[in-house]
Amino acid sequence: MSNSRGRYPPGIGGGRGGVNPANPSFQSNRPQQQQYVQRSMVPNHQQQQYLHHQQQQQQHQQQQHQQQQQWLRRNHFSGADSSAVDEVEKTVQSEAAVDSSSQDWKARLKIPAPDTRYRTEDVTATKGNEFEDYFLKRELLMGIYEKGFERPSPIQEESIPIALTGSDILARAKNGTGKTAAFCIPALEKIDQDNNVIQVVILVPTRELALQTSQVCKELGKNLKIQVMVTTGGTSLKDDIMRLYQPVHLLVGTPGRILDLAKKGVCILKDCSMLVMDEADKLLSPEFQPSVEQLIRFLPGNRQVLMFSATFPVTVKDFKDRYLQKPYVINLMDELTLKGITQFYAFVEERQKVHCLNTLFSKV
Repeated sequence: MSNSRGRYPPGIGGGRGGVNPANPSFQSNRPQQQQYVQRSMVPNHQQQQYLHHQQQQQQHQQQQHQQQQQWLRRNHFSGADSSAVDEVEKTVQSEAAVDSSSQDWKARLKIPAPDTRYRTEDVTATKGNEFEDYFLKRELLMGIYEKGFERPSPIQEESIPIALTGSDILARAKNGTGKTAAFCIPALEKIDQDNNVIQVVILVPTRELALQTSQVCKELGKNLKIQVMVTTGGTSLKDDIMRLYQPVHLLVGTPGRILDLAKKGVCILKDCSMLVMDEADKLLSPEFQPSVEQLIRFLPGNRQVLMFSATFPVTVKDFKDRYLQKPYVINLMDELTLKGITQFYAFVEERQKVHCLNTLFSKV
């Protein structure tokens, strides 16, 4: 037989201390049995409530502690600079807003109407890459899309990833295929906007091209805090000197003017890590080549050189062998002109030029 002493408390069961069923008070003791059973089942539930209550108190204490710390920090800053806390709070709020809208940043872009003009294979024969494949800064991507660019052109597909690696480039592509953005995009990406020194120099042969290139850089980098300056001959030298006393990250100009400013000690190029030469065939003509070579001496030895042109005469090869270090060569030229454009010339005498032009324009 099983021993019931260890199983039942006094007053229940047939063990010592148990109640005899013949006892008239047996019925009056039944509530005690129920009361005991109920108490024996309650502690687990009460313990869970107690633990839950303790967790809530700890969370409440932590929140109070954080609020006290914020209050103490605010009082600490208010004694020295009351605007410091406001700036920190504004920064935190702005970062939170950016994080919350990180998924729909494209939806907020002011994208221009799509270009419906006919496009030839010079700009459509791509590999299918996207600008986001190059892991560019979001602010730069916003400028690219708001400029109207949808996908990189062939020359951009070839040059942007190579330029981002820091390698020298010798690229040959037709005019009108996106060469300007092919070097402006990596230049803007590699600039440290917190370092107020000239980090990129873009050399062009003419004033008009300098203005056009600087405008493209400003539009692509309008969401970045990058300062772009353009300087060419025929403009006020004093104004350029005064401008260089302010922060400049990217400098666009003609070789003669930039060299003049560098010799005067106003244009500091010791921190310039990238030199871009657009229309390199013209920049290496006898008119510009001496200035270009003198200008390179002001740059650090580890600079990156990007050369873009539609034609590469022998002078380009000589310059490449002397100043470029294992350049990556890009050649997308099978013919000089864009597909769909026909070039021809008419051999006429001097006195017949005006009449010939008038005849041609009347046929357009």
